[in-house]
Amino acid sequence: METRENMLEIKDLRVEYVTERTHAYALNGVNLTLRKGESLGLVGEAGAGKTTTALSILNLLPDRVGKHTGGDIIFDGKSVFSMSEKELLSIRGDRIAMIFQNPLTSLNPLFTVGEQIAMVLRKHKNMNPKQAMEKAAELLRLVGIDGSRTKDYPVQFSGGMRQRAGIAAALACDPELLIADEPTTALDVTVQAQILELMKKLQLEFSSSLLMITHNLGIISELCERVAVMYAGRIIETGSVKKVFTNPCHPYTVGLLDALPSLTDKKERLNVIPGLVANPSDLPTGCSFNPRCQHCTQQCKQAVPEMVQVDDDHFVACHKYSKEG
Repeated sequence: METRENMLEIKDLRVEYVTERTHAYALNGVNLTLRKGESLGLVGEAGAGKTTTALSILNLLPDRVGKHTGGDIIFDGKSVFSMSEKELLSIRGDRIAMIFQNPLTSLNPLFTVGEQIAMVLRKHKNMNPKQAMEKAAELLRLVGIDGSRTKDYPVQFSGGMRQRAGIAAALACDPELLIADEPTTALDVTVQAQILELMKKLQLEFSSSLLMITHNLGIISELCERVAVMYAGRIIETGSVKKVFTNPCHPYTVGLLDALPSLTDKKERLNVIPGLVANPSDLPTGCSFNPRCQHCTQQCKQAVPEMVQVDDDHFVACHKYSKEG
């Protein structure tokens, strides 16, 4: 793989959610790198910490509840946690844009779709109202929506059209980094395919880096160059999509891939990973996956495994591959 400069570096990131009733350890030492122009998939079950990672990149953790307790996120050479509110506002929507999971809640029902896209352009590109609205119409056409629909409200759009409008708004300022958080979850299969094809085309056209957050391994294989598998607030395996999918090393990654249906292997029941997802309020000691792992040893119950290299651009955090394992 050609050497590309790192755009985003997440170093030992730790985040907790604290309420009167719970204390959840959402991220427990996340380490991740995204290169310029690269597409990286972040995959894992619900509750793994994927969305919390995305919100942390934008320094948008929920007030009073979400707490950054350790580690750092470096974007283009500077920590997002040391940025002033003015600096953060200047990069959100401009240099870093996010496509949210639910297209209905990510658009304001009180403003037309055109007005909402135009707001981004007026804020970051200093366009006048007429220029911004013309550009909004152009962006809608880019994602397959007639430019005249700028005057329509979100309620007049279908789910697929709302998601396309959200993508148009995210692309308004030609962002250097595009974060897509489960962008096709609320859509039917046909529209999902259209959205994924659109995102693939637009990433090539805009040369943006892409962080695709999903639980769908098929989406990762379709869109991404590299993949990072997440479990209980940690990255437990990462590498090129080809290497991780053809030679998965971590038992959790093996389980995820083994649970996929196959057109050639006609079995009556799909394989499942035994047990329940780790509770972030009561994580096991040692490797968080150890209660569900058939290869669990005493070492797995006592020590958190370090990330080790198993091949070129392929790393895994499992005692089976460590020197002590």
